[in-house]
Amino acid sequence: MIETSLQLALDSAPFLLKGAVFTVVLSLGGMFFGLLLGFVLALMRLYGFTALRWLSRIYVSFFRGTPLLVQLFMIYYGLPQLGIQLEPLPAALIGFSLNMAAYTSEILRAAIASIDRGQWEAAASIGMSRTQTLYRAILPQAARTALPPLGNSFISLVKDTALAATIQVPELFRQAQLITARTFEIFTMYLAAALIYWVLATVLSHFQGRLEARVNQHEQDS
Repeated sequence: MIETSLQLALDSAPFLLKGAVFTVVLSLGGMFFGLLLGFVLALMRLYGFTALRWLSRIYVSFFRGTPLLVQLFMIYYGLPQLGIQLEPLPAALIGFSLNMAAYTSEILRAAIASIDRGQWEAAASIGMSRTQTLYRAILPQAARTALPPLGNSFISLVKDTALAATIQVPELFRQAQLITARTFEIFTMYLAAALIYWVLATVLSHFQGRLEARVNQHEQDS
């Protein structure tokens, strides 16, 4: 029985790895666009006028306070009722990006706010504008602070992409579901999928650790 299960896992590996490609694409895309939007939201919260600050607060509150699965269903199944039809992959990418933006905005906001106000005063004393100070002095320091939680959020996103299976995206978990429906080898296929997720998370954790070590070493050397 073990040999049969192992052979099934090996035979199914190409399909699972094909799904893993979708998982990686969703993770990278969701993190990239989530970071871009999150950065804008963080700046709105910190330096925008009152209406923008409240808009940012409401956005973050909504996307952090509602389940990601519900958000995906609203985008993929709900928007067509408003005349907006999306394919599964773009719908999932939009959902993950919008959700991730809420979390990255808070991470970036906290990192920027943690920089001592004296940095702003020192930069102003040598004639730097607020924009120059933000991009040349504040953001590089804030990036070092934000790196660990951003890395953890990315790893969590990789695992959360399994929810895309519910809107028909052929990612890793969806492929495991399809194979299970055909073979009825539930434990074997889900274990194989879990191992691939584990490998992806382990590799990402390794690179995160190396990146943090390099950044910290650069800070010590400087």
